[in-house]
Amino acid sequence: MSKPKGGNTMLIPTIIMAVAALGLVIIGYLKGGGQHIQGLKYALDTTMRILPLLVCAFIVAGMVQVLVPQGLIAKWIGPESGLKGIIIGSLAGGLTPGGPFVSLPVAAGLMSAGASAGTTVAFLTGWALIAINRLPMEVGILGWRFTLVRLLATALFAPVAGLLAERLWRILGP
Repeated sequence: MSKPKGGNTMLIPTIIMAVAALGLVIIGYLKGGGQHIQGLKYALDTTMRILPLLVCAFIVAGMVQVLVPQGLIAKWIGPESGLKGIIIGSLAGGLTPGGPFVSLPVAAGLMSAGASAGTTVAFLTGWALIAINRLPMEVGILGWRFTLVRLLATALFAPVAGLLAERLWRILGP
């Protein structure tokens, strides 16, 4: 079994977030009134609410890498899949529920499994712009007409972003 690609690409962002977190805890402590404790309690509460979803998203991302045959990934969403892969990525992203805690690990899993950069960008753009799971609330708050106009106006951006990303990926090289 192979290890995930990319090494430890999270080291620098983790250090930056750790320094920011520590700095804010210190500021909260210096302000007095127990603000640092209240902030840490909010952080723990948020962690406990999001952790199950995050673990499931990582499991999905890992299982995609090991269960979906490389040949299938290459054929449908790999670098040679072209527009077909980008359309699949756009639709899959639009159908993916949840926030970035779900979509980003899935996108990373797709890339590690062999998906092209264009397909992955289309996936993330589709997730952000199409967001089928958001439609009922959008219709309820903004109405059918606005939601339809917004969806029609943004639906093409995911494939366009994927095509642009594919071109840029090739231009910028390894």
